[in-house]
Amino acid sequence: MPDLPGKPAPEEAPFAAMKVLLQRVGQAAVTVDAEQVSAIGPGLLVFLGVEVGDGEKQLLWLVDKVLGLRIFPDAAKPMNLSVMDTGGDLLVVSQFTLAADTSRGKRPGFSGAAAPELAEVLYERFLEVLREKCGSGQRVCSGRFGADMQVFLVNDGPVTFLLER
Repeated sequence: MPDLPGKPAPEEAPFAAMKVLLQRVGQAAVTVDAEQVSAIGPGLLVFLGVEVGDGEKQLLWLVDKVLGLRIFPDAAKPMNLSVMDTGGDLLVVSQFTLAADTSRGKRPGFSGAAAPELAEVLYERFLEVLREKCGSGQRVCSGRFGADMQVFLVNDGPVTFLLER
């Protein structure tokens, strides 16, 4: 993946951490301007936050973790199967607010969030790698990058994890 001009390489940004907020859902949907753009049944809702310095290395690690994390039940244990094992759907939504700095004051700061041009490239690449790894047996859906989205979900459990790399 080529570096974009003016953006530090991952090794130059030691505090960058691509983030995924992962939720096990019974169903989820995204609407934009009152129009449904994506919907899934049982599976994972994946909110993806891209920070300055993030790149392919973080992306590939997170894709592997999302697909392999054993957070679905089987007959023996409440968290023993991955989304790949269950054949569940995935819905990926861009979420720049995951990069917020809330350590000072009352207004979140977003200086750590990647520029929209880079974030969109990595978001699309995240979807591409998910689709390659899932094949035709699973649905990988998406929100609309940069849009004002309404996300509807039924959190199963609730089961929610924050993944960072």
